[in-house]
Amino acid sequence: MTVPRPFTTPDPQVVAESNIMDFARHVGMAGVEYAALHRWSVTDLEGFWGAVWEYFDIDADTPYEQVLAEERMPGARWFPGATLNYTHHALRNLADDAVAIVALDETGSCYEVTAGRLRAQVASVAATLRDLGVGRGDRVVGYLPNTPHAIVGFLATASLGAVWSVCGQDYAPQAAADRFAQLEPTVLIAADGYLFNGTTHDRRDATLELACALPELKATVLVDHLGLPWPQQAYPSLVVPWEDASTRTEQLMCTPLPFDHPLWVVFSSGTTGLPKGIVHGHGGVLLEHLKTLGLHSDLGPCDRLLWYTTTHWMMWNLVASTLLTGATTCTYDGSPAPLARPDTLWKLAARHQVTVFGTSPQYLLGMAKFGIDPSVHDLSSIRVVGCTGSALPASAYPWVRDHVGDRVLLASISGGTDVVSGFAGSAPNTPVWAGELSAPHLGVALAAYDPEGLPVTDQVGELVITRPMPSMPLYFWNDPDGSRYRDAYFSSHPGVWRHGDWITVTGHGSVIVHGRSDSTLNRNGVRLGSADIHDVVERLPEITEALVIGAEEPDGGYWMPLFVVLAAGVALDDALRDRIREVIRAGASPRHVPDEILEVPGIPHTRTGKKLEVPVKRLLQGAPVEQVVNPATVDAPDLIAHFARLGAERRDRSA
Repeated sequence: MTVPRPFTTPDPQVVAESNIMDFARHVGMAGVEYAALHRWSVTDLEGFWGAVWEYFDIDADTPYEQVLAEERMPGARWFPGATLNYTHHALRNLADDAVAIVALDETGSCYEVTAGRLRAQVASVAATLRDLGVGRGDRVVGYLPNTPHAIVGFLATASLGAVWSVCGQDYAPQAAADRFAQLEPTVLIAADGYLFNGTTHDRRDATLELACALPELKATVLVDHLGLPWPQQAYPSLVVPWEDASTRTEQLMCTPLPFDHPLWVVFSSGTTGLPKGIVHGHGGVLLEHLKTLGLHSDLGPCDRLLWYTTTHWMMWNLVASTLLTGATTCTYDGSPAPLARPDTLWKLAARHQVTVFGTSPQYLLGMAKFGIDPSVHDLSSIRVVGCTGSALPASAYPWVRDHVGDRVLLASISGGTDVVSGFAGSAPNTPVWAGELSAPHLGVALAAYDPEGLPVTDQVGELVITRPMPSMPLYFWNDPDGSRYRDAYFSSHPGVWRHGDWITVTGHGSVIVHGRSDSTLNRNGVRLGSADIHDVVERLPEITEALVIGAEEPDGGYWMPLFVVLAAGVALDDALRDRIREVIRAGASPRHVPDEILEVPGIPHTRTGKKLEVPVKRLLQGAPVEQVVNPATVDAPDLIAHFARLGAERRDRSA
């Protein structure tokens, strides 16, 4: 079989100077191609992860007895005997006068936090938390935008062996409480508000409401981010100003902890029922993020990462972990594309000489569709554009080359909150094929399974991981017997992680992501990922966004509508419908031309930007809203009612 020509191939000089090739030399594999390095990393788990430990010079208080004492999923036992602390590693690699964090916002203003100042703030907040009764295993939660306060609060919490969790302030107090109340936190850290699209959002009343919904709180730490005065209100617990908490003169002491001691709880989208609390450990996150950021993203001292995220998306965790590599991380408060200046992120990337720029497919496609040209700024410092959240269509690759730089590595990444990392992506020494992820990440034993549970190549299958990763969840919160955890990933193939995505592993080693397996289009037994339809339709200038649904009907029929959001001034007439059908027929599949094309005012998403495909499908099938989705977890709750009405109207017509 002929291997398709890559869109880009690695620059030999970049490869030679990269961390991943230095790592290859470290393990005696100098000069080997990425595929051979990956093959070794998943066939010799102990050798690979032991080498990651050595290469990044993990500073353990007590040594490990064995790399992998028990290989099983779930329940693998990594590095037993080792004690360490994530915070110690995050703060050890920068000189005091080096810039650790650059705090940015959509107005263009910024301030820098040196490593020395960061250490002092972390030590001060840790001492404050300790005085408030926070100890090993207690929970501290943040209701915070993406600013240095969140990183400081997290590192201070982790230094004590306490457990951190955070969500953004665009969550309503009840939605935040749905997450945090499960944890019974001791301390809440909350900001006065955040910026978005030219508007200051006051969250002082929301903070009080959230504090009142957390009965175990001993204290609330109030952060002056926007400079709004905190009113004298009756909080249910002690109130501590951030200024008092963060300006004490203290010595930082990081508590040595077992490798698998809980570091943080990240929550699933929670579109139905209470969100799942996913617990990751100090050691697993430390190794996984050093591998991902240090080897795949090639981050190190003198680098700067700017990745647009909110604090409740797992990418924020990687923004914080950038410090592990000795690189500078950038926080950003605001809209990714403010109406007044939609190219703000590119302008900031140029001004602050960002080397790794991270975003989403929706952002890149929007830039292209609306004619934004980042190249008016000097983007010569950017060497990697990372992209995740959904599959990046092939059409975006030439745009990035032409408008960001022809030497930039466009790294489309697929992973999940579940492992707080990536499964597949790129590296400095991998080719890039447009519309494809270059390869599985090192240490990730990825495969596509057919319905019989057998690995397949060059055909669509279920994304599975056949051997454990150190950053797989320790457990779910409030899941004492582990049943929810097992049901989430291991019910289909015992001992094998089933992630819930359709993928193709190609003969040339890349990975194509087709979308969630529970939202697959299955017409007459022919399956297609919804992302394949969205890709071709959303390239049309008349279409702002699209959502295709395949809904099984009670009479055995199959209804496949396509919902489209139109650009301003565009009408959905027969000519546009015909054009949409033609691009689907030619660019995706003639068997998956939709039954109907319907205009809608918008597409609902989770707060992390994922289209609500399965909830919309169930609403159209007649499931009650309260059984399908929690409106508090949706970016535009009114759209839920809209799709519920569409489903009811169609059922009435069919009756």
